[in-house]
Amino acid sequence: MKVEIQSKKGLKTSLSIIIDKKTIQKKIEERLVELQSEVSLKGFRPGKVPPAVIKNQFGKAVYGDVIDKLLKESSAKAIEQNKIKVAGQPKIDLKTFGEGKDLNYTLEVDSLPEFKLKPFEKFQATEYSVKTDIKMVEEKLKEIAKQHKNFVDKNNEDKSVIGDQVIFDYSATVDGNKFEGSEGKGVQIELGKDLFLKDFDKQLIGIKKNESKKVQAVLPSNHPKKELANKKTIFDCKITSLKKPKETLINDEFAKLMGAKDLPDLKNLIEKQIISQYKQALDSITKKEILDQLEKLHEFELPKNLVDNELTAMTRDLKEEDKAKYKTSNEKLAKSRIKLGLLLNEYGEKNNLKVSDTEIDSEIQKQIRGMPGQEKMVIEYYKKNPQAAQSLKGAIYEDKIIKLLKSKIKLTSKTLTTNQAEKVISDFNGSKNKAKTKKISKK
Repeated sequence: MKVEIQSKKGLKTSLSIIIDKKTIQKKIEERLVELQSEVSLKGFRPGKVPPAVIKNQFGKAVYGDVIDKLLKESSAKAIEQNKIKVAGQPKIDLKTFGEGKDLNYTLEVDSLPEFKLKPFEKFQATEYSVKTDIKMVEEKLKEIAKQHKNFVDKNNEDKSVIGDQVIFDYSATVDGNKFEGSEGKGVQIELGKDLFLKDFDKQLIGIKKNESKKVQAVLPSNHPKKELANKKTIFDCKITSLKKPKETLINDEFAKLMGAKDLPDLKNLIEKQIISQYKQALDSITKKEILDQLEKLHEFELPKNLVDNELTAMTRDLKEEDKAKYKTSNEKLAKSRIKLGLLLNEYGEKNNLKVSDTEIDSEIQKQIRGMPGQEKMVIEYYKKNPQAAQSLKGAIYEDKIIKLLKSKIKLTSKTLTTNQAEKVISDFNGSKNKAKTKKISKK
């Protein structure tokens, strides 16, 4: 095999590779011998088919297989010999080939840029923590209690009002005819929420237990039976029970219903949840602060093919006119993503950071715990989508690198109240939206 560098410009290297015909012929003969134990032809015992006969029958396919294998092996060897760190998929351009001829091709390779990582002391960022007050916890506690209402029976002579729970059986008709699903038993609705059908609730205001009431309503446009969609329907309702809301006592018993040990424990859990929600948003701001400095402090050429591939992925679902309209901003974002990806990966490799299968499984289990009742769906999703697990691995890897950077750089700690945290988050989101608007207006 003969390898020569045809050209080298920036990160792009063009290699000329020649494999002589004798080497190719030898590989073909070796493959024909291998096929003797695999090929079964009429008139020959298994394993006894002469190579010449196999060549006569499968010559073109054998040549194609040998050339494919030689291209993979020789291109990998040429890249290794020239110590090229490949970025993306190399391009092969066949010049001459065919039985009895040398294989001559060019290999166009984009290489990863070489750069020196800036020392950790060059970076600084703000690490936020949040403190909440008892008033906010109490408000959240009341909100939770309000969402978990208890209802008690009303007196038989009491009429229904907004906020009451009405339990009823019904028989419905469209144009005087019954239909599939036209009867219901023990239906519960809370008057005023309008969750059953539009304007259904208000027609049950002022009724008593054991009374009957005809209610008119229109079936939804997305009704499973198309012929019933948007149809005016008469519901003959029999009120079986009428209940009024009972104030939920916020005590240890209520706390236990919510999964806590007691009321103080529930308040503690609520406080942690509030802080966690703010902290997640504030950590994103810290991360952005670090990434912005990382990008600004490093200057190097980017592999064009990686930027092009990222740009294609970003704009895949856009219309052609939108791709053209936002070409500059999209290209800038694609370059930023590739640059940061290369930098973060270099920090990860230099510090021997890895993601284990256990860590991926742990993250999937965390998602499962956050979606009670949908455990099977989450598990099936990752089984059927290996790329999703790979994406999850990438996210965990990035988090590890950010944690490493935060442990090494100069971090200024800042404790915020929830009101201050809201302002910081709002200002951050506002600045991002302004930047987007500015780019669009310039265009």
